[in-house]
Amino acid sequence: MTWQDYDAVLFDLDGVITPTAEVHMRAWSEMFNAFLGSWDGGGDTTPYTEADYFAHVDGKPRYDGVRDLLSARGIELPDGSPDDAPDVDTVCGLGNRKNDAFNAVLARDGVTAYPGSVRLLDHLDRVGVPMGVVSSSANAPAVLEAAGLLDRFRTVVSGRVATELGLAGKPAPDTFLHAAQVLGGAADRSVVLEDAVSGVRAGAAGGFGLVVGVDRGAGADVLREAGAGIVVSDLAELVPDEAA
Repeated sequence: MTWQDYDAVLFDLDGVITPTAEVHMRAWSEMFNAFLGSWDGGGDTTPYTEADYFAHVDGKPRYDGVRDLLSARGIELPDGSPDDAPDVDTVCGLGNRKNDAFNAVLARDGVTAYPGSVRLLDHLDRVGVPMGVVSSSANAPAVLEAAGLLDRFRTVVSGRVATELGLAGKPAPDTFLHAAQVLGGAADRSVVLEDAVSGVRAGAAGGFGLVVGVDRGAGADVLREAGAGIVVSDLAELVPDEAA
């Protein structure tokens, strides 16, 4: 990789820079299984699994993940409002319930970035390539701050920012395109790094110069089929030998 050939590098957060995907997965599982165990309104209430996470939730804005999982299960709930309390059985209520679970785990345990990801950030700092984070999570700034990395990025397009700007979430490319524009980079001269199928599809749909799939469980073949130009298991693989 000759990173200086690119105008901007755009990172997903959870599962790419920090292992918060594990926290998200646990929070989703606890929330959905508690809901499914108590739901008697029809539809498929078999236990939520890791396969459900990768198929319906991973990388998407929170409420979209709720909506897609419920649709796959044939369960109908009203959308409700983002202001819904976490104990309300609406799409937004379930999403807020999951968010509370995530914040509790983050506050209790903190988060440490993947060492290989920090090595790549260090290299990009040295060669002066602008970096941004594009995350479906509304908690992205808090996670970056907890990991001590917030000041590494010139822009953080979180789920909250996307909502405020009216940008469609992944797999639409809008949030990545916005971040590239903020950094002054053309899409075809910018890099997207993603571990989620929906995020890889967003990078491919946006016409980015390179989409890197980071295989944290989705599967290398699946990420390539979604549009990844290359797939790695750790970002340290993308640090040039002379800089490693």
